[in-house]
Parts: sequence; C-alpha cells; structure tokens
Amino acid sequence: MSSNTQKVTKDELKKMDAYWRAANYLSAGQIYLKDNPLLREPLKLEHVKQVLLGHWGTTPGQNFVYAHLNRIINRYNLDMIYISGPGHGGPALVGNTYLEGTYSEIYPEITRDAAGLKRLFKQFSFPGGIPSHVSPECPGSMHEGGELGYSLSHAFGAAFDNPDLMVACVIGDGEAETGPLATAWHSNKFLNPVKDGVVLPILHLNGYKIANPTIFARIEKEEMDNLMKGYGWKPFWVDGEDPVYMHQRMAEVLDEVMAEIKTIKEAAANNEQFERPTWPMIILKSPKGWTGPKEVDGLKVEGSFRAHQVPLSDPAHNPEHLAALEKWLQSYKPEELFDEEGKLFAEWQELSPVGDRRMGANPHTNGGALMRDLHMPDFRTYALDVSMRSMPGPGDTKVLGAFIRDVIRLNMHNFRIFGPDETLSNRLNKVFEVTERQWVADTFDDDEFIKKEGRVLEVLSEHQCEGWLEGYVLTGRHGLFNCYEAFIHIIDSMFNQHAKWLKMTSEISWRKNCHH
Repeated sequence: MSSNTQKVTKDELKKMDAYWRAANYLSAGQIYLKDNPLLREPLKLEHVKQVLLGHWGTTPGQNFVYAHLNRIINRYNLDMIYISGPGHGGPALVGNTYLEGTYSEIYPEITRDAAGLKRLFKQFSFPGGIPSHVSPECPGSMHEGGELGYSLSHAFGAAFDNPDLMVACVIGDGEAETGPLATAWHSNKFLNPVKDGVVLPILHLNGYKIANPTIFARIEKEEMDNLMKGYGWKPFWVDGEDPVYMHQRMAEVLDEVMAEIKTIKEAAANNEQFERPTWPMIILKSPKGWTGPKEVDGLKVEGSFRAHQVPLSDPAHNPEHLAALEKWLQSYKPEELFDEEGKLFAEWQELSPVGDRRMGANPHTNGGALMRDLHMPDFRTYALDVSMRSMPGPGDTKVLGAFIRDVIRLNMHNFRIFGPDETLSNRLNKVFEVTERQWVADTFDDDEFIKKEGRVLEVLSEHQCEGWLEGYVLTGRHGLFNCYEAFIHIIDSMFNQHAKWLKMTSEISWRKNCHH
C-alpha cells in the first residue's frame, strides 16, 4: 500500500462524477430497458420491459462508493474487493463490472458497444438472463446478500490471513438492524493488523427499508457516533445529497481513512505489543433512490421508501411514466458518457483500475483461483488398536483433536478453526499444543491460550463463526467450524445459502473450484 497525501484534483472529481452518472444510467437501464440502450431515438413502449424487477433504492449509493473506491485503488495501489451487503443492488455491481471491462471479458457476448449494452440491459431479471441480486454470475462477488446480516462477518473472514487485502464492505441500514450484523461490529477485536488485512465498513444510511424507516437513520448523529465508537470504530461521516459536495467530501474522507490505516499498520508492524487499533469506518448518508425521480403520481419517491424497488412502476402502459422514465434516463446525459459506438469515453475510463486491480477481476473473489491444497497428515497414524469388542477408548473428539493439531501444524497460514467457545469442551484440546486463540482485545495474566495471533477464533455467536468461515473459505482457504449439535441449527439457513452459492459456482465455467 503506497503513500500519497496529494489532495483530490478537479480532474479526478470530474471523472468520478461522469463515472457515477454512467453507472447510474446503466443501472436504471438494466431495470427498465430491453432496446434503445443509449436513447439514440425517442423512447417508445416497445423499448421497455413488460415486467419490471429490481431494486433501485440502494443502487446509486453503491455506484457512488464504487467510483470513489476506484480512485483510491489507483492512488494507493490497493488490492481491494467489494462486498455488497444490500445484495439486491445487483444493477450496481453488474453495471460497474461492465464499465471496468471485467464483465465483457467473462461474457464476451456482452460487448462494450451499443449491441452489448442492449444485451446487458435485456438480460437483467429477464427469463434466461441473470438474477437481480449480486449473484455468483456477477464477477467480483463472493457474497449475495439475499439473506441479510452477514456482509461484515464475510468481510472479516476474507481479511484473515490476507495482510495485503482491503475489504470494502457496504452495509445497508436495513441490514444493520439484524442480530448477526450487530454482533459483527465486534470482529475488530479479532483482526491482527500485521498478519491480517483491513476491513473498511461503509454503513449506507439511505433511510428506509421496503416500507419503513430504518432505525439508524432516525437516531441523532451524536448517538450514531457514540454507538460506533462504543463498538471500537472511528466513524467518518459523508452526509448530503448535492453531488458536487458529496464527491469532494467522500474523496477527502477516503484519503483521511487511508492515512489512518497506514498509521495503524505501521505502528503495529513496529511494535509486537501493539494495542487494539481503532479502525476507521464510514457512515454514508445519502437519499434512497438518489438521482432518480423526485415524485411519481404526486407522491415523493427520491428520499423515501417508495424508491426501494422500481420507482416508475408502469412505463410500458402509462404514458406519463414512460415520459418520466425518458426524462430520468436523459438526466445522466448519456451522450457525454458513451461514444458513437456505445463505449465509455476514454477520458472517463481512466478512473477504472486495470487488470486484477479491478474489483470485478480480483482473484480473492474467485476463491479457487488462489486455493492451495492442505498438507494432510496420514490419517492412519491416528488409528486406535481395538483389541477387544466394546473396550473403552479415549473419545473420538480427543483423537480428532490430535489430527486437527497436526493439520494446523502443517498449514499455519491457510487453515483456521472457528467456534463459539467450544473447542475445549468439544475435547479438541490438543490443538492448543501448536496454536492459541486469536484475540486483540485486553488480556489478563491468567487467561489461557490467548494471543494476538492464533489459528483458533472463538466468539459466542454461531452466526459470526459461520460467516467468518464462509468468508475465509470463499477467498481460497480452508477451515473447520466446531459446535454442539444442539446449537449448530442456529445457522441452518446460513449454511443453506452458502451451499446454494457453491452449487451455483460449480455450474459457472469461469468460477474456480472452492469446494474443498
């Protein structure tokens, strides 16, 4: 991670605004259009999909974040991935990976021209096309977000043992109301700033869920600040709706955040007795459905719950909605963004990182690309000599403990045990002959098996253990989750979603196998 304290330039701000407008245009186009992708002719009914499915509300905020992350990836030469907590913001991630070129490399039929844009738009939430979520089909994804609550624990799982990786995790304010997400803020007590990577949470306060306000958007700023500080974070606010101000503010905050992270990393590297860092996080407060229709049928849309899904619900049958859709799409000035062929102008394309530095092309989100096989001890050496039927033995998990101990010994950088304070009570005691529990909060002299670095991560939340494990495995590593039989059912639905993800990736040719 290189250092660069130069302030954001007017040219960078101009590029980010254009890139953001392009991403917003592509996002709205995916929800609504099946033809006339660049509005080179007046919008007609036959250009619009008959059935409209998608989520606009979270999308412009995520497009804004993605554009700004592109700038800091280039400026600081970052190895960064993007986790979309509001996974239903599919248009944002599909649109951005298309703009950076990753999408067309993986799906050559979605070309970077007007014909490719037409295919890109038509396939979204369309029979035989792609889902509206940030699904396995989307490059750069390792988290779908359909079952809300696990984005931050997935982010930490990805960061463990990845010292050069930065994980940007966008958390929806609806998602932030869930129990697993509320607990995940405490993951900062387990992250080793030398041996692990960085997690940058970006809490997106856009105010509303499907039909209700969100809790975090309806408490005072001071209370919100105190909550995050109480969790052990340093919050930075980006709050507003004027794009000129917001671009300037977001760029300044990200530069401040990068300086904080650099200081934390260097201080820890130079002091083995480092204290637990106070990591930065960002609170982005912007209108739901930002830059979309202000009102529809006399009712407020932008900045309200009505922006959550499809703001103009019936343009294929309602002439007023059709006219409003055309006005909305034209507000992004596509003629300033895309050339005659339909490709993003080279001037705006310069904002995008290149190669594996593109978040859609980062190999950490295609876990099998980085996976190394475990070095395994010979299981036969752990066999018990059973000399007579029904003879008493030491207990199967005690024997397993010795086996896992030796797996750890042979794989000290890509294997971890996750569990809710049950490694000892499950009789896996022998693992502590070669490792400790990782813990960077306060320690006392009579604590056992607790160090700042270790292969065992224990927290009394099955959701966090499973979420950490999933993030760790999906970025190419291996792990074990040990838990009592009676309590493991707490994460049944998480495991089902994870299994679905693995099933889908196994059917996608460009996804590398991470099923080990």
